[in-house]
Amino acid sequence: MMTSLFSSFDPTSFFLQLNWSIMVLPLILLPMNFWLKKSRPIMIKKKFLNKMVNEFSNSSKHKEMMYLSLSIMMFIMINNFMGLFPYIFTATSHISISMSLSIPTWLMLMIYGWMKFSDSMFKHLLPIGTPSPIMPMMIIIETTGNIIRPISLSVRLTANMIAGHLLMTLLGNMNSIKIMMFILPIQIMLMLFESAISIIQSYVFATLINLYSSEIP
Repeated sequence: MMTSLFSSFDPTSFFLQLNWSIMVLPLILLPMNFWLKKSRPIMIKKKFLNKMVNEFSNSSKHKEMMYLSLSIMMFIMINNFMGLFPYIFTATSHISISMSLSIPTWLMLMIYGWMKFSDSMFKHLLPIGTPSPIMPMMIIIETTGNIIRPISLSVRLTANMIAGHLLMTLLGNMNSIKIMMFILPIQIMLMLFESAISIIQSYVFATLINLYSSEIP
């Protein structure tokens, strides 16, 4: 039972062994600036990106990290939406994909911060106003929280993608005509909920990366 449920997250199948190639779709869908006329999807995308740029610019002054987090956000969002279509592999449901996004970004911030602004990075390990007796404990807690940041980023994204797809798989197996009248509205609501989760999880991932970069002077 559990094997058949989680088989939808396998990166390969019997008919098609190139399911990882679904990650190339964002590269095809994103560059729409070569179109002759502006369409509604392009206008919606530009308004959305402008809104995100204004929001991210308030939390971090690093323009490079702001555009990097926007690119990661669009990549994750499109892959999340692609996973909602039938027979399309959900790449973001694998921990290897989310880890490959979070760990290099976190390492880049840590290396740059500790090499260029060592004093400021040490100050972040000890909040202002901490009593002297608990200072060593606070340093250990802050260091541990800093180390597990890429793990929390990747596990949050992967767990949310897996949970929603498992619910849709379970409800999809209930195809009896007697209960179809009750299951169909639930499936529609769950599909709308998963669409919202696809946007929210990409937004959370990009926002946290942008907030981590704001700790670097």
